[in-house]
Amino acid sequence: MTASPELAVSSGKQTLDFDSLVVLLEQIFVRHGTSMDVARTLAQNCAGAERDGAHSHGVFRIPGYVSTLRSGWVNGQAVPVVEDVASGFVRVDADNGFAQPALAAARALLVEKARSAGIAVLAIRNSHHFAALWPDVEPFAYEGLVALSVVNSMTCVVPHGADRPLFGTNPIAFAAPRADGDPIVFDLATSAIAHGDVQIAARKGERLPAGMGVDSLGQPTQDPKAILEGGALLPFGGHKGSALSMMVELLAAALTGGNFSFEFDWSNHPGAKTPWTGQLLIVIDPSKAAGQGFAERSQELVRQMHSVGLKRLPGDRRHHQRAKSAANGIELDVQTLKELRELAGG
Repeated sequence: MTASPELAVSSGKQTLDFDSLVVLLEQIFVRHGTSMDVARTLAQNCAGAERDGAHSHGVFRIPGYVSTLRSGWVNGQAVPVVEDVASGFVRVDADNGFAQPALAAARALLVEKARSAGIAVLAIRNSHHFAALWPDVEPFAYEGLVALSVVNSMTCVVPHGADRPLFGTNPIAFAAPRADGDPIVFDLATSAIAHGDVQIAARKGERLPAGMGVDSLGQPTQDPKAILEGGALLPFGGHKGSALSMMVELLAAALTGGNFSFEFDWSNHPGAKTPWTGQLLIVIDPSKAAGQGFAERSQELVRQMHSVGLKRLPGDRRHHQRAKSAANGIELDVQTLKELRELAGG
């Protein structure tokens, strides 16, 4: 069954099919200053996150995009400049635009180099990343490639043993193909919780688990508003998460030529929400080492994980929700849909 563009309203909810949501989001982005190419890429990203149940990076993010575009902080008309710098290295200047269009501009060359050399690196600088990271790597796995990406963000995480924030949430995403199912994909923040999830908890009036963050005085708190209003997040796993966050800063900022999480200043752009940093992707063609058997080896690992009692793999929930949304539509609050249409000018 394929969902109709708009299904009946029930219990304060309304459903749209994926294409209809993409078109609506494209209208919002174009109306607020992006080119159509940028709008299409961002709309598909946000709609995909909403479709897959990743609500903290779906339409929840749209007001932040709009506020940022209105502030003049980001170039919505950016045309990325792709540089072929070495046999296994691609560099992109995102022109103070969003990172996803920069990735899209370099993608074909990146894949060509990965298949030729066995491995290729993409370094994106002068870019803004405000979305989930897994959509950047998952498509490579559907092409039989292994992909790893890191991106840093704005300062909001206290390094382990420190007393003030310095790092961003600094996520790491990984994707690998497997023989008998969807790719193995994970996307995790190196902070104890994603910043978007803190915002959602604050909006709902919910408390957070212990160990997620501190208030403005550096004291542990479970109040998401206290974290957002002068407080900060903590790294996951203490010194281990902190070390990984440091690694992300080095790979995503120092190596690409982008900003560290603490280096940009958006004080002259009230309303800016997007971090102006960098992103690194590493893409590997496993056939160069494992022949054509890598996907089968991945599947064997999955079988063994299930045999020891693991019920759900990373990414399973998203893939399940994706299938459900394809059949029944993407469910949105009626008020949320009304607000989106207003932002689109409808």
